[in-house]
Amino acid sequence: MDQKQSSLSGKVAVITGGYGVLCQAMARALAEQGVKIAILGRNLEKAQAFASELRTMGTLAIGIKADVLNKEELELANVEINTKLGICDFLINGAGGNHPDRITTKSMMEEEDLGNNSLKTFFDLDVAGFKYIFDLNMLGTLLPTQVFAKEMIGRTDCSIVNISSVAAIKPLTKVASYGSAKAAISNFTEWLAVHFSQMGIRVNAIAPGFFLADQNSALLTNPDGSLTSRGEQIIQNTPMGRFGKPEDLNSTLLWLLDPKSAFVTGIIVPVDGGFTAYSGV
Repeated sequence: MDQKQSSLSGKVAVITGGYGVLCQAMARALAEQGVKIAILGRNLEKAQAFASELRTMGTLAIGIKADVLNKEELELANVEINTKLGICDFLINGAGGNHPDRITTKSMMEEEDLGNNSLKTFFDLDVAGFKYIFDLNMLGTLLPTQVFAKEMIGRTDCSIVNISSVAAIKPLTKVASYGSAKAAISNFTEWLAVHFSQMGIRVNAIAPGFFLADQNSALLTNPDGSLTSRGEQIIQNTPMGRFGKPEDLNSTLLWLLDPKSAFVTGIIVPVDGGFTAYSGV
């Protein structure tokens, strides 16, 4: 779309976890619409490098170091964004994820698994690790929203898009901490949409299905690129028969941010190739 014709042109978007695989695709889609973009992440070098790439697309973009679990860093980032780009219109809460060490070895436990040191059962899940995943996803959505949504009050066409997961809709085996955290994000999205309904701020979420990224590639693919048994199981239960491509999220994001979607708030949109619609038979 020509930037001059875009209803999003000139708006300011803050994207947390902005140099991640999925968020990069969304950022490029926004850049094509003429949106000014702040890429936030814990690695300043990566954030700035990706912002530099976005600038080659003809939009203003900056990279800022900010940990979504550190409110002081987020507030400092907000000051810099206001100075260099303007006040935030769109917040995409993209930071989050899982970790291979925070999953159970087997989908379903058997009695003989107890005491087997080669397996990680539910009883072996580390509380600190469980809390970290929950905090990264849920508090990593809450804190940026507290910082960047405050200046949306009293303005028009402001929007927040959270990133949930199909794991929030259908609990997935092995990933208890991740699924619980994403379910919390979905609930929080609906709650916040109601809370902000009179403030002119719309709040929605995208629930991606299975997309290959750094955090799950070892779980879904082998070193030679072939599918693991879990990867095969996922494809078999995804009616479209493939993993998602990062660009598959873009049209949903643009629709949710568009001012013409002014009556759309409090929804969680699965983008999953039919995974959540399929019963398996």
